[in-house]
Amino acid sequence: MTTEVFADAGKGLLEPLKKIAPAHPRRYLAGFDPRDLPNHFTDVLVIGGGLAGFRVAMGIPDDFRVLVLTKEEVGESNSTYAQGGIAGVLDPEDAFTDHIADTLMAGKGLCHLDVVRGVVEEAPQRIIELMKWGTKFDLENGEVALGREGGHSHARIVHALGDATGREVMRAIVERATRQENLRIWQNSFTVDLITYEGRCRGALVWDRKRGMSIVWARAVVLATGGAGQLYRESTNPSIATGDGHSLAFRAGANLRDLEFMQFHPTVLYIAGSSRHLITEAIRGEGAYLRDRDGVRFMPDAHPLAELAPRDDVSRAIWDRMAATQHPCVYLDLSHLDPVQIRKRFPSIDKLCAGFDLDITRDMIPVRPGAHYYMGGIEVDPHGRSSVEGLWAAGEVTSSGLHGANRLASNSLLEGLVFGARAADDIVAMLRTRPDEPLTVPPVRCGAPPTPPGLRLDIADVKHALKALMVRSVGLSRESEKLEEAAEQVDFWSRYALDQVFVDPDGWVLQNMLTLARVMIDAALTRNESRGVHFRQDFPLSTDAWRRHIRYTLEESS
Repeated sequence: MTTEVFADAGKGLLEPLKKIAPAHPRRYLAGFDPRDLPNHFTDVLVIGGGLAGFRVAMGIPDDFRVLVLTKEEVGESNSTYAQGGIAGVLDPEDAFTDHIADTLMAGKGLCHLDVVRGVVEEAPQRIIELMKWGTKFDLENGEVALGREGGHSHARIVHALGDATGREVMRAIVERATRQENLRIWQNSFTVDLITYEGRCRGALVWDRKRGMSIVWARAVVLATGGAGQLYRESTNPSIATGDGHSLAFRAGANLRDLEFMQFHPTVLYIAGSSRHLITEAIRGEGAYLRDRDGVRFMPDAHPLAELAPRDDVSRAIWDRMAATQHPCVYLDLSHLDPVQIRKRFPSIDKLCAGFDLDITRDMIPVRPGAHYYMGGIEVDPHGRSSVEGLWAAGEVTSSGLHGANRLASNSLLEGLVFGARAADDIVAMLRTRPDEPLTVPPVRCGAPPTPPGLRLDIADVKHALKALMVRSVGLSRESEKLEEAAEQVDFWSRYALDQVFVDPDGWVLQNMLTLARVMIDAALTRNESRGVHFRQDFPLSTDAWRRHIRYTLEESS
């Protein structure tokens, strides 16, 4: 298998399909004049408080100032909610070539071999670094315990607190970061827009309830804002994951790529009327079965790896079984496993399910797929640089070449660590080689004044309708007619929502969601094949002609 996967990757990708998106009706969502607002200055501005963002901040030495902006409280990020763990070759019986092969296999032909190899080979260093910084991974016989998840050929997933790895990693990272004397954190600060001038990103327009509107000027800006799962009604993501960073970068002129690829996690707890909760991949790694409403275990017939198949294959098999049985979910069955070990390994899930009167060692757990991880994002090079000078990005907001058309389980926190460290190193090198470069402040007024109050719309209603539309038309199964109808509907909403100038985050978030949804729909319409998490009913097969990325650039406004 390894030889075949490497040979396939060695063929190289076709040139990206380049698409010019229509100009956004407004370069800046809010009007501002640098002469009328408080101005703050820093060397490095990091937008986003997840693992990738803090890893960038922690890589900036004391002789440079760094400011981290978080949309909500510190720790409220997709990183914190990560359950499974971090993939890395730590077992002597495992090998880099196997981790690389597993990643390429999951990515369905769109991974970049050089990026995959670099990240995989750097993984042990980054995991050991976390341990030195105070992360307490689970142990077994005095050694770091290694779990196995879908798509992995070996047990190579380090985890913490059983099924709460993200929480433990972020605890250690934030504790260390807050001890850095050169680092400041602004919590509950919404980034309205990136400010560009003379072709370079110069800083950001920022709003919060304490400071109002202000401008942060920086010599280097990093986007680490996470994903966009909240574009869908069924999602594992926290409320902050609304694609803000994607839209910020898009309006600033950065290239976006792979926007059609939203990964749906196969197992999201489905209790009618309750919020959705992730049920980690590691449960299937421990041996759980998937059964339909009639108790039939269906994955062995759907894929050679059964429950340990890559996420896109498992999600689609679940979706097909739900349709065949006319039932809103399938079920995880752990009743054949050691109950003591299961409760020890998955304490958070055990507690969660107990709240719904479900005993995970005995009862069937109702699950269905939900939007989980976005492979699409800002196109970055191996150092985290975007196509806009002065703008870097790291983590889920990017398209780095690691994940391709489907992310391998537990490669996400790893990507944030590796690219966060690389971006920090690259920024520091730039700062040291250009020590006397002054910050250039644009001298002109930008944007437009707020829309009169009488023209406001029901923001919550439009958001709800958009999320429902995305599930129906841009979900696990797609086809031309529904995608075209979705494009028309988003265009309709955008005509009166994107033209308005709002004065608080509710409106700006809606505008970001509509902006990203529209190019996501266009990308899904453009890719006339099925690949990874992108499944077209009208084009069910993969083709060599589509072994390429789709890259979006914003049409320049006059």
